[in-house]
Amino acid sequence: MTLSLRSLRRCFEGAVPATIATCAADGMPNVAKLSHVHFVDDGHVALSYQFFNKTRENILLNHRATVEVVDPVSAAHFCLQVEYLRTETAGPLFAYMKARLAAIASHSGMSKVFRLLGSDIYRVLDVVAVSGDVDADIPPRANLLSGLRACQAVLAGCADLAHLLDTMLEGLERHWDICHSMLLMADPDGKRLYTVASRGYAESGVGSEMCMGEGIVGVAAGERTPIRIGYAVQEYRYSHATRERFAASVDGYALETEIPFPGLAEAGSQLAVPLLLGERLLGVLLVESAEEQRFTFEDEDALVILAGHLAMCIDYLSRSADLPPEPAAPASSRPTAAASQGTPVLIRHFPADHSVFVDNDYLIKGVAGAIIWKLLREYIDAGRAEFTNRELRLDPTLGLPDITDNLDARLILLQRRLAERCSFIAIEKTGRGRFRLNVSRPLQLSVAAPL
Repeated sequence: MTLSLRSLRRCFEGAVPATIATCAADGMPNVAKLSHVHFVDDGHVALSYQFFNKTRENILLNHRATVEVVDPVSAAHFCLQVEYLRTETAGPLFAYMKARLAAIASHSGMSKVFRLLGSDIYRVLDVVAVSGDVDADIPPRANLLSGLRACQAVLAGCADLAHLLDTMLEGLERHWDICHSMLLMADPDGKRLYTVASRGYAESGVGSEMCMGEGIVGVAAGERTPIRIGYAVQEYRYSHATRERFAASVDGYALETEIPFPGLAEAGSQLAVPLLLGERLLGVLLVESAEEQRFTFEDEDALVILAGHLAMCIDYLSRSADLPPEPAAPASSRPTAAASQGTPVLIRHFPADHSVFVDNDYLIKGVAGAIIWKLLREYIDAGRAEFTNRELRLDPTLGLPDITDNLDARLILLQRRLAERCSFIAIEKTGRGRFRLNVSRPLQLSVAAPL
């Protein structure tokens, strides 16, 4: 080949649609646009097979085509002479292309139309530059390798999960200039993910949920593959993804249990990377930018490596949390009796989904809701303020799974929601496997009647 495919990888980002030209049996040419050309290796590319159309008919007839791709930086055009080899309907390549297409379709309401039927594999016979500055290059924003090393080094020194998550996102900004990021943990039920940490947004969105298969995060999680979208998609509004909601009306108040999802209103680039430990999904790292084409394939490679290291750190700290709790510290001088100063605060609990409201403002639901309700009941009924992770794991009313219950992540989520929405109730870690509930206002607990 005149030029190497690897040197043209910017052309395969999808910022500028590619063009494919084929020929029918009677010699009639056909030209069509392609949404994406996927780089496979130095000698092959893949095209998505979505429709039964004239292009595919011609390809199956004579196996030859010309594909024109455009460099979005230099505007250089390149012609690829390609030969059709086969169609793959399973395997890593098909899964990646399917996931990327599904992520776009999920936000544009075209899930039933944008459906990948197969990945067509082509041998590239020749590459020829047509016009433009083929030597144009993007100045590097940051040294990815040194940033990767720096992030891995600082993660290794984290002694608890909350510090680990915050250190990860801080490292992305410090070493890679990635200012908008978030981490979501996978719920053991395999149906949803919930936000535990974010950076760079006006609202943290801690506690917000995303269903598996929904948007770039849900698809990356469901398919266990990274997804990178380098340009704004029409009608692509991540922060307003539709999801099932639980709402109740009590005393004339409409109580909504949806926490707004963090995210840029108009993201030009997004990259979602699953946190994998073997076949086990721990969560998803999402980074985004208002700038189009912000994340390259090099960024993707580096973040996949970093996400793997983060997954191992999370697993290690989770195993450490399963150790017996440290001996209790000397009794605190603070009283454990219910606080009596100030106006009483009404805490409502909805058993249907363990939603908890503070004076009609939504706090949390699900397992985290069940946990805070248990703590508050123990505090009011027995005057307790000291608790252990172990007793929560052994409480059958909380609905924790027997394996990989993510209790530490749920406590972090709860701690941060309280700090944001309910400053007079706080969870303070007091040692390995131990924490204290601090309450500075009198509380009135109420169980809402079933609707």
